[in-house]
Amino acid sequence: MAIDLYWASGSAYSWRVLMALEHKRLHYASHLLQLSLQEQKSPQMLALNPRGRLPVLKDGDYVVFESLAVLYYLDLKYPEPPIFGRTPEEAAVIMRVINEFQAYTEGQLMSICAAFLGRQPGIVSEAITDAMHTVAREARTIEQRLSRSDWIVGECYSAADMVLFPAIQLLRRALARPGAEALAGRFLPIEANYPALGRWLARIEALPGYDRTYPPHWR
Repeated sequence: MAIDLYWASGSAYSWRVLMALEHKRLHYASHLLQLSLQEQKSPQMLALNPRGRLPVLKDGDYVVFESLAVLYYLDLKYPEPPIFGRTPEEAAVIMRVINEFQAYTEGQLMSICAAFLGRQPGIVSEAITDAMHTVAREARTIEQRLSRSDWIVGECYSAADMVLFPAIQLLRRALARPGAEALAGRFLPIEANYPALGRWLARIEALPGYDRTYPPHWR
């Protein structure tokens, strides 16, 4: 069966799925949609995902959306190499780390990105400053993990890496924008402030197929 992926450039959620597909060396048809043109809300796309969101993966007649659900589906359908570990214990830790990120950090990180990557970048509000404190605190936790291992969880590249990596790359891009200088000093340069995190980013960028996942409009 053919795999079709409908995705958006620069979407951290789409990037996760691209990384999983490349890691599993799966052949897929890439359908890059333009959010600025609302292509994700066309009748064709709403028939696949009534919420009008990306990414959407179609594998033969089966359709799955919401990025974490897509990762989970791919791992059960195409189990080698695994991205949710090889034991129930590994799977639980990977899922726990992802859930912790989603519950405690992702919202704040995305609010920072929205503030500086939107069409009209805003001022650094108190809420955005507080969000940066939360993100920096989480980055220290990740730094501690990566000081003990090459990957976020255990000794293998996993779904936890795929979830956190695009978000951190999006944050780096946001903090490099004009107006973000006051916040950027807490995080950039990563290689100086979080050396283990910096080595982890480079490690992922060196993986086979990484270039095919990189957001085209960032080049």
